[in-house]
Amino acid sequence: MIRPLSLFIFNLNKQNVKTQVKFASTVLPQFSSEKYGVKRKSFGVLQPRDIDYFKSILGEDRVVTDESDVLPFNIDWIKNCRGQSKVVLKPKTTEEVSKILSYCNGKRLAVCPQGGNTGLVGGSVPVFDEIVLNFNLMNKIISLDEISGALVCESGCVLENLDDYVRERNLIMPLDLGAKGSCHIGGNVSTNAGGLRLLRYGNLHGSVLGLEAVKADGTVLDCLRTLKKDNTGYHLKHLFIGSEGTLGVVTKVAIHCPALPKAVSLGFFGVENFENILNLYKRAKTSLGEILSAFEMADNGSVSSTVKNLKLSNPISDYPFYVLVETHGSDETHDSEKLSRFLSEGMESGVIVDGTVTSEPAKMKTIWNIRESIAGAGLVEGYSFKYDVSIPLRNYYDLVELLRDRLKDHQAKVYGYGHVGDGNIHINVIVPEYTKNMYSMLEPYIFEEVAKLKGSISAEHGVGFRKPQFIHYSKDESALQLMKDLKKSMDPNGILNPYKVLPD
Repeated sequence: MIRPLSLFIFNLNKQNVKTQVKFASTVLPQFSSEKYGVKRKSFGVLQPRDIDYFKSILGEDRVVTDESDVLPFNIDWIKNCRGQSKVVLKPKTTEEVSKILSYCNGKRLAVCPQGGNTGLVGGSVPVFDEIVLNFNLMNKIISLDEISGALVCESGCVLENLDDYVRERNLIMPLDLGAKGSCHIGGNVSTNAGGLRLLRYGNLHGSVLGLEAVKADGTVLDCLRTLKKDNTGYHLKHLFIGSEGTLGVVTKVAIHCPALPKAVSLGFFGVENFENILNLYKRAKTSLGEILSAFEMADNGSVSSTVKNLKLSNPISDYPFYVLVETHGSDETHDSEKLSRFLSEGMESGVIVDGTVTSEPAKMKTIWNIRESIAGAGLVEGYSFKYDVSIPLRNYYDLVELLRDRLKDHQAKVYGYGHVGDGNIHINVIVPEYTKNMYSMLEPYIFEEVAKLKGSISAEHGVGFRKPQFIHYSKDESALQLMKDLKKSMDPNGILNPYKVLPD
Protein backbone atom coordinates (compact mmCIF):
# COMPACT_ATOMS: atom_id res chain seq x y z
CA MET A 1 0.00 0.00 0.00
CA ILE A 2 1.14 3.52 -0.73
CA ARG A 3 0.32 6.38 1.56
CA PRO A 4 0.13 9.83 0.00
CA LEU A 5 2.56 12.53 0.96
CA SER A 6 0.91 14.38 3.80
CA LEU A 7 2.84 17.62 4.24
CA PHE A 8 1.25 20.48 2.34
CA ILE A 9 2.07 24.12 1.80
CA PHE A 10 -0.82 26.39 0.98
CA ASN A 11 0.32 29.25 -1.22
CA LEU A 12 -2.28 31.99 -1.19
CA ASN A 13 -0.16 34.53 -3.03
CA LYS A 14 -1.10 33.24 -6.48
CA GLN A 15 -4.28 34.24 -8.23
CA ASN A 16 -5.71 30.83 -7.47
CA VAL A 17 -5.07 28.65 -4.44
CA LYS A 18 -2.60 25.89 -5.18
CA THR A 19 -1.64 22.89 -3.15
CA GLN A 20 2.01 21.95 -3.33
CA VAL A 21 3.58 18.91 -1.77
CA LYS A 22 6.83 19.35 0.07
CA PHE A 23 9.30 16.84 -1.32
CA ALA A 24 11.21 16.77 1.96
CA SER A 25 8.59 14.41 3.35
CA THR A 26 9.98 10.99 4.30
CA VAL A 27 7.13 9.22 2.43
CA LEU A 28 7.55 8.95 -1.34
CA PRO A 29 5.36 7.42 -4.05
CA GLN A 30 6.27 3.97 -5.27
CA PHE A 31 8.31 3.83 -8.47
CA SER A 32 5.96 3.89 -11.47
CA SER A 33 7.69 0.86 -13.01
CA GLU A 34 6.93 -1.22 -9.91
CA LYS A 35 3.47 0.19 -9.27
CA TYR A 36 2.26 -0.48 -12.81
CA GLY A 37 4.48 -3.43 -13.76
CA VAL A 38 6.42 -1.83 -16.63
CA LYS A 39 9.64 -3.26 -18.08
CA ARG A 40 12.51 -1.04 -19.14
CA LYS A 41 13.16 -0.89 -22.88
CA SER A 42 16.61 -1.48 -24.35
CA PHE A 43 17.90 2.08 -24.13
CA GLY A 44 21.46 3.08 -23.35
CA VAL A 45 22.57 3.56 -19.77
CA LEU A 46 23.88 6.93 -18.65
CA GLN A 47 27.67 6.96 -18.22
CA PRO A 48 30.05 9.49 -16.57
CA ARG A 49 31.31 10.48 -20.03
CA ASP A 50 27.74 11.43 -20.98
CA ILE A 51 27.52 13.75 -17.98
CA ASP A 52 30.85 15.28 -19.02
CA TYR A 53 29.48 15.94 -22.50
CA PHE A 54 26.34 17.63 -21.15
CA LYS A 55 28.49 19.81 -18.88
CA SER A 56 30.59 20.82 -21.88
CA ILE A 57 27.41 22.18 -23.50
CA LEU A 58 25.53 23.58 -20.51
CA GLY A 59 28.17 24.14 -17.85
CA GLU A 60 28.26 22.66 -14.37
CA ASP A 61 25.32 24.58 -12.93
CA ARG A 62 22.76 23.46 -15.53
CA VAL A 63 23.46 19.74 -15.21
CA VAL A 64 21.76 18.53 -12.02
CA THR A 65 22.95 15.18 -10.67
CA ASP A 66 22.58 15.38 -6.90
CA GLU A 67 19.94 12.84 -5.89
CA SER A 68 18.02 15.20 -3.61
CA ASP A 69 17.99 17.93 -6.26
CA VAL A 70 16.82 15.52 -8.98
CA LEU A 71 14.02 14.04 -6.83
CA PRO A 72 11.36 16.75 -7.45
CA PHE A 73 11.77 16.30 -11.20
CA ASN A 74 11.06 12.57 -10.83
CA ILE A 75 7.65 12.99 -9.16
CA ASP A 76 4.44 14.35 -10.64
CA TRP A 77 2.52 16.93 -8.63
CA ILE A 78 -0.31 14.63 -7.55
CA LYS A 79 2.28 12.11 -6.29
CA ASN A 80 1.00 9.30 -8.46
CA CYS A 81 4.07 8.65 -10.61
CA ARG A 82 7.75 8.48 -9.72
CA GLY A 83 10.67 7.99 -12.07
CA GLN A 84 14.33 7.08 -11.53
CA SER A 85 16.21 9.69 -13.53
CA LYS A 86 19.79 10.44 -12.48
CA VAL A 87 20.21 13.76 -14.27
CA VAL A 88 18.25 16.90 -15.13
CA LEU A 89 19.43 19.10 -18.01
CA LYS A 90 18.41 22.77 -18.19
CA PRO A 91 19.01 24.23 -21.65
CA LYS A 92 18.65 27.92 -22.41
CA THR A 93 18.55 27.82 -26.21
CA THR A 94 17.17 25.76 -29.06
CA GLU A 95 20.73 25.07 -30.18
CA GLU A 96 21.50 23.44 -26.82
CA VAL A 97 18.36 21.31 -27.07
CA SER A 98 19.42 20.25 -30.58
CA LYS A 99 22.89 19.20 -29.41
CA ILE A 100 21.48 17.27 -26.45
CA LEU A 101 18.94 15.34 -28.53
CA SER A 102 21.42 14.62 -31.30
CA TYR A 103 23.83 13.17 -28.75
CA CYS A 104 21.14 11.18 -26.92
CA ASN A 105 19.81 9.79 -30.19
CA GLY A 106 23.28 8.56 -31.15
CA LYS A 107 23.73 6.90 -27.74
CA ARG A 108 20.11 5.67 -27.55
CA LEU A 109 19.62 7.54 -24.28
CA ALA A 110 15.94 8.09 -23.54
CA VAL A 111 14.74 11.64 -22.80
CA CYS A 112 11.74 12.98 -20.86
CA PRO A 113 10.83 16.59 -21.81
CA GLN A 114 9.45 18.49 -18.81
CA GLY A 115 7.82 21.88 -18.40
CA GLY A 116 6.05 22.99 -15.24
CA ASN A 117 5.28 19.36 -14.33
CA THR A 118 1.60 20.05 -13.65
CA GLY A 119 0.26 17.13 -15.71
CA LEU A 120 -2.17 14.60 -14.26
CA VAL A 121 -1.36 11.50 -16.35
CA GLY A 122 2.35 11.07 -15.64
CA GLY A 123 3.47 12.37 -19.03
CA SER A 124 6.02 14.85 -17.69
CA VAL A 125 8.08 12.62 -15.41
CA PRO A 126 10.37 9.69 -16.22
CA VAL A 127 9.34 6.09 -15.76
CA PHE A 128 12.85 4.65 -15.48
CA ASP A 129 16.16 6.51 -15.87
CA GLU A 130 15.25 8.81 -18.77
CA ILE A 131 17.17 12.07 -18.90
CA VAL A 132 14.93 14.94 -17.78
CA LEU A 133 15.06 17.85 -20.23
CA ASN A 134 13.64 20.71 -18.21
CA PHE A 135 12.63 24.02 -19.84
CA ASN A 136 12.51 26.36 -16.85
CA LEU A 137 15.31 28.52 -18.27
CA MET A 138 13.85 28.88 -21.77
CA ASN A 139 11.46 31.59 -20.64
CA LYS A 140 11.96 34.58 -22.92
CA ILE A 141 9.21 36.54 -24.65
CA ILE A 142 10.52 37.13 -28.16
CA SER A 143 7.95 39.45 -29.69
CA LEU A 144 4.36 40.66 -29.60
CA ASP A 145 2.48 42.21 -32.49
CA GLU A 146 -0.09 44.34 -30.71
CA ILE A 147 -2.08 44.81 -33.91
CA SER A 148 -2.53 41.16 -34.87
CA GLY A 149 -2.17 39.81 -31.33
CA ALA A 150 0.60 37.37 -32.32
CA LEU A 151 2.84 36.51 -29.37
CA VAL A 152 6.12 34.62 -29.92
CA CYS A 153 7.87 33.14 -26.90
CA GLU A 154 10.05 30.30 -25.70
CA SER A 155 8.39 27.14 -24.46
CA GLY A 156 9.41 27.57 -20.82
CA CYS A 157 7.36 30.73 -20.28
CA VAL A 158 4.87 30.34 -17.43
CA LEU A 159 1.30 30.80 -18.65
CA GLU A 160 0.36 33.33 -15.96
CA ASN A 161 3.44 35.44 -16.74
CA LEU A 162 2.47 35.54 -20.40
CA ASP A 163 -1.08 36.50 -19.50
CA ASP A 164 0.16 39.32 -17.26
CA TYR A 165 2.44 40.55 -20.07
CA VAL A 166 -0.22 40.67 -22.77
CA ARG A 167 -2.87 42.10 -20.42
CA GLU A 168 -0.67 45.16 -19.97
CA ARG A 169 -1.03 45.58 -23.73
CA ASN A 170 -4.82 45.06 -23.80
CA LEU A 171 -4.69 41.43 -24.92
CA ILE A 172 -5.43 38.12 -23.19
CA MET A 173 -4.00 34.62 -23.47
CA PRO A 174 -6.59 32.33 -25.11
CA LEU A 175 -5.84 29.65 -22.52
CA ASP A 176 -6.64 29.73 -18.79
CA LEU A 177 -5.87 26.87 -16.41
CA GLY A 178 -5.99 26.32 -12.69
CA ALA A 179 -2.24 25.58 -12.88
CA LYS A 180 -1.42 28.77 -14.78
CA GLY A 181 0.95 29.95 -12.06
CA SER A 182 3.39 27.13 -12.81
CA CYS A 183 2.54 25.41 -16.11
CA HIS A 184 4.59 26.23 -19.22
CA ILE A 185 3.23 27.24 -22.60
CA GLY A 186 5.34 24.53 -24.25
CA GLY A 187 3.72 21.91 -22.03
CA ASN A 188 0.30 23.41 -22.72
CA VAL A 189 0.89 23.05 -26.46
CA SER A 190 2.44 19.58 -26.17
CA THR A 191 -0.60 18.31 -24.25
CA ASN A 192 -3.17 20.42 -26.14
CA ALA A 193 -4.40 21.77 -22.80
CA GLY A 194 -8.05 22.84 -22.78
CA GLY A 195 -8.82 24.93 -19.73
CA LEU A 196 -11.61 27.07 -18.43
CA ARG A 197 -12.48 29.25 -21.42
CA LEU A 198 -12.24 26.87 -24.36
CA LEU A 199 -15.95 27.55 -24.91
CA ARG A 200 -15.08 31.12 -25.91
CA TYR A 201 -11.57 30.98 -27.36
CA GLY A 202 -11.36 27.44 -28.74
CA ASN A 203 -8.56 24.91 -28.37
CA LEU A 204 -4.87 25.31 -29.11
CA HIS A 205 -5.13 23.79 -32.57
CA GLY A 206 -6.86 27.03 -33.49
CA SER A 207 -4.88 29.46 -31.31
CA VAL A 208 -1.33 28.28 -32.08
CA LEU A 209 -0.13 30.11 -35.19
CA GLY A 210 3.21 28.34 -35.44
CA LEU A 211 5.94 26.67 -33.46
CA GLU A 212 9.56 25.57 -33.45
CA ALA A 213 10.37 22.00 -32.48
CA VAL A 214 13.45 19.79 -32.29
CA LYS A 215 13.22 16.25 -33.61
CA ALA A 216 14.82 13.27 -31.93
CA ASP A 217 17.93 13.47 -34.14
CA GLY A 218 18.49 17.13 -33.27
CA THR A 219 16.97 18.57 -36.43
CA VAL A 220 15.32 21.94 -35.75
CA LEU A 221 11.95 22.23 -37.46
CA ASP A 222 11.03 25.88 -38.07
CA CYS A 223 7.28 26.31 -38.39
CA LEU A 224 7.35 29.52 -36.38
CA ARG A 225 4.98 31.65 -38.45
CA THR A 226 2.59 34.27 -37.09
CA LEU A 227 0.05 34.17 -39.92
CA LYS A 228 -3.60 33.40 -39.29
CA LYS A 229 -3.77 31.73 -42.71
CA ASP A 230 -1.06 29.61 -44.31
CA ASN A 231 -2.38 26.92 -46.62
CA THR A 232 0.90 25.63 -48.00
CA GLY A 233 0.86 21.86 -47.70
CA TYR A 234 0.68 19.78 -44.56
CA HIS A 235 0.00 21.64 -41.31
CA LEU A 236 3.06 20.25 -39.57
CA LYS A 237 2.56 22.26 -36.38
CA HIS A 238 -0.47 20.14 -35.57
CA LEU A 239 1.72 17.04 -35.29
CA PHE A 240 3.27 18.49 -32.15
CA ILE A 241 0.13 19.94 -30.56
CA GLY A 242 -1.03 17.16 -28.26
CA SER A 243 1.77 14.70 -29.07
CA GLU A 244 3.14 15.05 -25.50
CA GLY A 245 6.79 15.27 -26.55
CA THR A 246 6.81 11.90 -28.31
CA LEU A 247 7.37 13.24 -31.84
CA GLY A 248 9.57 16.25 -31.04
CA VAL A 249 10.31 18.81 -28.39
CA VAL A 250 8.57 22.19 -28.69
CA THR A 251 11.04 25.04 -28.08
CA LYS A 252 9.18 28.15 -29.29
CA VAL A 253 5.51 29.00 -29.77
CA ALA A 254 3.60 31.63 -31.73
CA ILE A 255 0.09 32.05 -30.36
CA HIS A 256 -2.81 34.36 -31.13
CA CYS A 257 -3.94 36.53 -28.20
CA PRO A 258 -7.50 37.93 -28.41
CA ALA A 259 -8.38 41.44 -27.27
CA LEU A 260 -8.69 41.91 -23.53
CA PRO A 261 -12.40 42.11 -22.69
CA LYS A 262 -13.42 45.50 -21.34
CA ALA A 263 -16.10 43.93 -19.19
CA VAL A 264 -15.99 40.65 -17.26
CA SER A 265 -18.92 39.42 -15.19
CA LEU A 266 -19.34 36.23 -13.21
CA GLY A 267 -22.38 34.35 -11.98
CA PHE A 268 -22.32 31.60 -9.35
CA PHE A 269 -25.53 29.63 -9.00
CA GLY A 270 -26.97 26.86 -6.85
CA VAL A 271 -28.93 24.19 -8.75
CA GLU A 272 -31.01 21.26 -7.50
CA ASN A 273 -30.24 18.61 -10.14
CA PHE A 274 -28.15 17.97 -13.23
CA GLU A 275 -31.16 18.17 -15.56
CA ASN A 276 -31.49 21.82 -14.56
CA ILE A 277 -27.82 22.39 -15.37
CA LEU A 278 -28.46 21.26 -18.94
CA ASN A 279 -31.54 23.47 -19.08
CA LEU A 280 -29.48 26.39 -17.81
CA TYR A 281 -26.75 25.78 -20.39
CA LYS A 282 -29.28 25.89 -23.22
CA ARG A 283 -30.62 29.16 -21.85
CA ALA A 284 -27.11 30.59 -21.49
CA LYS A 285 -26.28 29.94 -25.13
CA THR A 286 -29.43 31.77 -26.15
CA SER A 287 -29.55 34.58 -23.58
CA LEU A 288 -25.84 35.33 -23.24
CA GLY A 289 -24.74 34.25 -26.70
CA GLU A 290 -21.80 36.31 -27.93
CA ILE A 291 -20.49 37.22 -24.44
CA LEU A 292 -20.53 33.71 -22.91
CA SER A 293 -16.93 32.70 -22.11
CA ALA A 294 -17.25 29.89 -19.55
CA PHE A 295 -19.92 27.53 -18.29
CA GLU A 296 -18.63 25.32 -15.47
CA MET A 297 -20.31 22.93 -13.07
CA ALA A 298 -19.33 21.20 -9.84
CA ASP A 299 -21.26 18.89 -7.59
CA ASN A 300 -21.70 19.46 -3.87
CA GLY A 301 -18.87 17.12 -2.89
CA SER A 302 -16.38 18.95 -5.10
CA VAL A 303 -17.22 22.38 -3.71
CA SER A 304 -17.86 21.53 -0.06
CA SER A 305 -14.64 19.51 0.27
CA THR A 306 -12.59 22.27 -1.40
CA VAL A 307 -14.09 24.95 0.84
CA LYS A 308 -13.44 22.81 3.91
CA ASN A 309 -9.96 21.54 3.03
CA LEU A 310 -8.57 24.88 1.89
CA LYS A 311 -10.54 27.06 4.30
CA LEU A 312 -12.22 29.06 1.55
CA SER A 313 -15.59 30.79 1.71
CA ASN A 314 -18.61 29.86 -0.40
CA PRO A 315 -20.60 33.00 -1.38
CA ILE A 316 -23.89 31.07 -1.51
CA SER A 317 -25.47 28.30 0.55
CA ASP A 318 -25.17 24.54 0.28
CA TYR A 319 -26.73 22.99 -2.89
CA PRO A 320 -26.51 19.67 -4.76
CA PHE A 321 -24.86 21.36 -7.76
CA TYR A 322 -23.14 24.63 -8.59
CA VAL A 323 -22.83 26.43 -11.90
CA LEU A 324 -20.28 29.12 -12.72
CA VAL A 325 -21.02 31.34 -15.73
CA GLU A 326 -18.55 33.95 -16.97
CA THR A 327 -19.03 36.57 -19.67
CA HIS A 328 -16.47 38.58 -21.64
CA GLY A 329 -17.74 41.65 -23.44
CA SER A 330 -17.17 45.31 -24.23
CA ASP A 331 -19.91 47.05 -22.21
CA GLU A 332 -19.95 46.36 -18.46
CA THR A 333 -23.43 47.78 -17.89
CA HIS A 334 -24.92 45.86 -20.79
CA ASP A 335 -23.19 42.58 -19.88
CA SER A 336 -23.97 42.82 -16.17
CA GLU A 337 -27.63 43.48 -16.95
CA LYS A 338 -27.78 40.45 -19.24
CA LEU A 339 -26.24 38.19 -16.61
CA SER A 340 -28.48 39.59 -13.85
CA ARG A 341 -31.52 39.05 -16.04
CA PHE A 342 -30.30 35.52 -16.74
CA LEU A 343 -30.15 34.92 -12.96
CA SER A 344 -33.59 36.43 -12.36
CA GLU A 345 -35.24 34.40 -15.12
CA GLY A 346 -33.53 31.25 -13.89
CA MET A 347 -34.78 31.78 -10.35
CA GLU A 348 -38.30 32.61 -11.48
CA SER A 349 -38.47 29.37 -13.44
CA GLY A 350 -36.97 27.37 -10.58
CA VAL A 351 -33.94 26.25 -12.58
CA ILE A 352 -31.68 28.32 -10.30
CA VAL A 353 -32.31 28.06 -6.55
CA ASP A 354 -29.85 30.73 -5.43
CA GLY A 355 -27.06 32.76 -6.93
CA THR A 356 -24.88 35.81 -7.08
CA VAL A 357 -23.61 37.97 -9.93
CA THR A 358 -20.56 40.21 -9.69
CA SER A 359 -18.14 42.28 -11.75
CA GLU A 360 -15.86 43.06 -8.83
CA PRO A 361 -12.38 41.53 -9.37
CA ALA A 362 -11.93 40.48 -5.74
CA LYS A 363 -15.27 38.67 -5.60
CA MET A 364 -14.68 37.01 -8.98
CA LYS A 365 -11.27 35.85 -7.77
CA THR A 366 -12.86 34.30 -4.67
CA ILE A 367 -15.37 32.34 -6.76
CA TRP A 368 -12.83 31.21 -9.35
CA ASN A 369 -10.49 30.08 -6.54
CA ILE A 370 -13.10 27.54 -5.47
CA ARG A 371 -13.42 26.09 -8.95
CA GLU A 372 -9.72 26.12 -9.78
CA SER A 373 -8.70 24.55 -6.47
CA ILE A 374 -10.86 21.43 -6.66
CA ALA A 375 -8.12 19.27 -8.22
CA GLY A 376 -5.57 20.09 -5.53
CA ALA A 377 -7.95 20.15 -2.58
CA GLY A 378 -8.74 16.45 -2.92
CA LEU A 379 -5.13 15.55 -2.17
CA VAL A 380 -5.63 16.72 1.42
CA GLU A 381 -8.12 13.89 2.04
CA GLY A 382 -6.00 10.99 0.79
CA TYR A 383 -5.02 9.37 -2.49
CA SER A 384 -6.79 10.77 -5.54
CA PHE A 385 -7.64 8.84 -8.71
CA LYS A 386 -8.28 11.50 -11.35
CA TYR A 387 -10.16 11.02 -14.61
CA ASP A 388 -10.71 13.45 -17.44
CA VAL A 389 -13.20 12.37 -20.10
CA SER A 390 -15.46 13.79 -22.79
CA ILE A 391 -18.94 12.36 -23.11
CA PRO A 392 -22.24 13.55 -24.62
CA LEU A 393 -23.89 16.20 -22.45
CA ARG A 394 -27.03 14.14 -21.97
CA ASN A 395 -24.89 11.53 -20.17
CA TYR A 396 -22.41 14.01 -18.68
CA TYR A 397 -22.99 13.18 -14.99
CA ASP A 398 -24.05 9.54 -15.36
CA LEU A 399 -20.56 8.15 -14.84
CA VAL A 400 -20.24 9.84 -11.44
CA GLU A 401 -23.43 8.17 -10.25
CA LEU A 402 -22.38 4.80 -11.70
CA LEU A 403 -19.09 5.00 -9.83
CA ARG A 404 -20.79 5.93 -6.56
CA ASP A 405 -22.98 2.87 -6.87
CA ARG A 406 -20.03 0.64 -7.82
CA LEU A 407 -17.97 1.85 -4.85
CA LYS A 408 -20.76 2.10 -2.28
CA ASP A 409 -19.24 -0.68 -0.17
CA HIS A 410 -15.78 0.87 -0.23
CA GLN A 411 -14.30 3.82 1.61
CA ALA A 412 -14.31 6.16 -1.36
CA LYS A 413 -15.65 9.60 -2.28
CA VAL A 414 -16.57 10.38 -5.89
CA TYR A 415 -16.68 14.00 -7.05
CA GLY A 416 -17.65 15.35 -10.47
CA TYR A 417 -16.90 18.77 -11.94
CA GLY A 418 -15.85 20.26 -15.24
CA HIS A 419 -16.48 22.20 -18.41
CA VAL A 420 -20.09 21.71 -19.48
CA GLY A 421 -19.50 24.02 -22.43
CA ASP A 422 -17.21 21.51 -24.14
CA GLY A 423 -18.50 18.21 -22.72
CA ASN A 424 -15.45 17.60 -20.51
CA ILE A 425 -16.06 16.22 -17.02
CA HIS A 426 -13.38 15.64 -14.38
CA ILE A 427 -13.97 12.84 -11.89
CA ASN A 428 -12.00 12.54 -8.65
CA VAL A 429 -12.17 9.33 -6.63
CA ILE A 430 -10.69 9.98 -3.18
CA VAL A 431 -9.59 7.01 -1.05
CA PRO A 432 -7.49 6.83 2.15
CA GLU A 433 -4.61 5.19 0.25
CA TYR A 434 -3.77 3.60 -3.08
CA THR A 435 -4.51 -0.11 -3.40
CA LYS A 436 -4.41 -2.38 -6.43
CA ASN A 437 -7.91 -3.55 -5.57
CA MET A 438 -9.32 -0.02 -5.88
CA TYR A 439 -7.33 0.52 -9.08
CA SER A 440 -8.90 -2.61 -10.58
CA MET A 441 -12.36 -1.39 -9.55
CA LEU A 442 -11.86 1.79 -11.58
CA GLU A 443 -9.83 0.76 -14.60
CA PRO A 444 -10.74 -0.24 -17.23
CA TYR A 445 -14.37 0.07 -16.01
CA ILE A 446 -14.43 3.86 -16.45
CA PHE A 447 -13.01 3.69 -19.96
CA GLU A 448 -15.40 0.92 -20.97
CA GLU A 449 -18.34 3.07 -19.91
CA VAL A 450 -16.94 6.06 -21.82
CA ALA A 451 -16.47 3.91 -24.93
CA LYS A 452 -20.12 2.80 -24.77
CA LEU A 453 -21.07 6.46 -25.18
CA LYS A 454 -18.49 7.02 -27.96
CA GLY A 455 -16.67 9.45 -25.72
CA SER A 456 -12.98 10.17 -25.22
CA ILE A 457 -10.95 8.70 -22.36
CA SER A 458 -8.90 11.92 -22.29
CA ALA A 459 -10.56 15.27 -22.88
CA GLU A 460 -7.64 17.61 -22.12
CA HIS A 461 -5.03 16.02 -19.84
CA GLY A 462 -3.57 13.80 -22.55
CA VAL A 463 -2.69 10.11 -22.51
CA GLY A 464 0.70 10.33 -20.84
CA PHE A 465 1.97 7.29 -18.95
CA ARG A 466 -1.33 6.37 -17.34
CA LYS A 467 -3.53 5.69 -20.39
CA PRO A 468 -1.64 4.17 -23.37
CA GLN A 469 -3.04 0.70 -22.61
CA PHE A 470 -6.55 2.19 -22.75
CA ILE A 471 -6.22 4.42 -25.82
CA HIS A 472 -7.95 1.78 -27.96
CA TYR A 473 -11.20 2.75 -26.22
CA SER A 474 -11.02 6.05 -28.14
CA LYS A 475 -8.93 5.24 -31.24
CA ASP A 476 -9.45 2.34 -33.63
CA GLU A 477 -6.63 0.13 -34.90
CA SER A 478 -6.15 2.04 -38.15
CA ALA A 479 -5.70 5.34 -36.30
CA LEU A 480 -3.32 3.76 -33.79
CA GLN A 481 -1.25 2.24 -36.59
CA LEU A 482 -0.89 5.61 -38.29
CA MET A 483 0.20 7.14 -34.97
CA LYS A 484 2.81 4.37 -34.59
CA ASP A 485 4.02 4.96 -38.16
CA LEU A 486 4.48 8.67 -37.44
CA LYS A 487 6.39 7.88 -34.26
CA LYS A 488 8.67 5.44 -36.07
CA SER A 489 9.33 7.92 -38.85
CA MET A 490 10.10 10.90 -36.61
CA ASP A 491 11.76 9.08 -33.70
CA PRO A 492 13.08 5.72 -35.03
CA ASN A 493 15.04 4.96 -31.85
CA GLY A 494 12.05 5.79 -29.66
CA ILE A 495 14.05 8.01 -27.29
CA LEU A 496 11.45 10.78 -26.92
CA ASN A 497 9.24 10.35 -23.86
CA PRO A 498 9.05 6.55 -24.01
CA TYR A 499 6.27 4.59 -22.29
CA LYS A 500 3.90 7.47 -23.05
CA VAL A 501 0.86 7.93 -25.37
CA LEU A 502 1.29 4.84 -27.58
CA PRO A 503 0.69 1.30 -26.35
CA ASP A 504 3.44 -1.28 -26.88
